[in-house]
Amino acid sequence: MTLHTRTLRTRTLRTRTLPSRTLATRAPRSRSLRAGLAGAVLAAALATGPAVALAPQASAATPYCGITWGSLARTRPAPTVNTVTGIRAGRHACYDRLVVDIAGTRPTGFDVRYVTAVEAQGSGQPVPLRGGARLAITVHSPAYTGAGRATYRPANRLELVDVAGYSTFRQVAWGGSFEGQTTIGLGVRARLPYRVFTLTDTAAGTTRVVIDVAHRWS
Repeated sequence: MTLHTRTLRTRTLRTRTLPSRTLATRAPRSRSLRAGLAGAVLAAALATGPAVALAPQASAATPYCGITWGSLARTRPAPTVNTVTGIRAGRHACYDRLVVDIAGTRPTGFDVRYVTAVEAQGSGQPVPLRGGARLAITVHSPAYTGAGRATYRPANRLELVDVAGYSTFRQVAWGGSFEGQTTIGLGVRARLPYRVFTLTDTAAGTTRVVIDVAHRWS
């Protein structure tokens, strides 16, 4: 009886150890398979990564006529000097030009900017203007002498210059002259890039404030 029991126990132990050996044999294969899959995924990611990084970028639009002026406010502080004597306009290949003629050669200050409405000097009333955008042009020079005599008197306050057929300008209107400053309202087709600068003719004793507004952005 004792020998038979030991034999049975031995067989039972042998039977139980077989699954353990089988699992121990399969485990390395499973780990190898997982490692192989992980390596394949990593290789695929590395292969596609540089393609995304090297994708071509969209090129910026070329500025119209090489113009890079922008549309923000332009200002030049200066004391009130000289006097306004005339306003005129002209057409150019890439822009329309407005010129404020001034008697005197001392530095002339100005403030030019896009606004919702151009306000008249003194009253603050809006100056009616045609066009999709409005430029308020203020020069630090009055349109009258120290004795109160007018140096510039517009024939038509709503149409200072005939700009019919211009690419950008739609209307030039008088905003008045008060306390040493003169305002002009410029109606334009849309909010477009512009520049402001002055030209001085020492021989003639005059200064010009020039405003150029481009025909388009690009």
